[in-house]
Amino acid sequence: MQDIEEILKYFPNQIYQLIKDTLQQDMNLQRELQEIRIRVGRAILLKTRQADIVIEYIVTSNEILQIVEKLCDNSVYAYKHQICEGFLTVRGGHRIGITGTAVMEEEKILNLKYITSLNFRIAREVVHCSDYMLKEIIDLSNHTIYNTLLVSPPGKGKTTMLRDIIRNISDGVEELNFKGMTCGVVDERGEIAAMYKGIPQNDIGIRTDVIENITKAKGMKMLIRSMAPEVIACDEIGSKEDVEAIRRSNISRCKRNFYHAW
Repeated sequence: MQDIEEILKYFPNQIYQLIKDTLQQDMNLQRELQEIRIRVGRAILLKTRQADIVIEYIVTSNEILQIVEKLCDNSVYAYKHQICEGFLTVRGGHRIGITGTAVMEEEKILNLKYITSLNFRIAREVVHCSDYMLKEIIDLSNHTIYNTLLVSPPGKGKTTMLRDIIRNISDGVEELNFKGMTCGVVDERGEIAAMYKGIPQNDIGIRTDVIENITKAKGMKMLIRSMAPEVIACDEIGSKEDVEAIRRSNISRCKRNFYHAW
């Protein structure tokens, strides 16, 4: 329950105790819990792959504000950019989605006020989950990586799989006589490496460089210019601009590129 405790510490005492008591009643729930959703004026929702568990407690706007202040180390302004992107990443790699009333100017979000919903997504690494597919990704004859896409419906573990593939490629795979390669990760939404104050919270290998909170187009260009990656990985390909960024990087001086599709 240690990973969940890292999240529970952000909640006011009453909410903390309610969630903790619910989890302690069901060990399977502790293992399978994926999200904790907190909404103003509504009950608390614990979400697993199979079911939603409702805790009958009405959350107040003041409690939401207390949670956000704790998430931001009592300096909401310092985290304004991340809040405007709609999420915060905390120690342990856990990601908190945020919604509320957006303050807009020329189609750009300047601030998010009256925060009404928080979605705590629990990060869990699954080390070695990608081992069985490495022979399909690594070209052992040339010691390179095939251009690769991971595609599946939402919530099926694409990012988890991608993270472990990066770790394997970066560290090398002794069983395959594959030496590690320099990897560059464009972590646009902070879900691959889960950086917290500049430190990756997930194991992404010893030869991996990460740039986060930046578009794929800009991030790939910066990595290629500054870090000379042999492999580039990114998450959630969902626009023409993303595809064009991949095309440009694929004809760059990188040996191979590895991608994750959304």
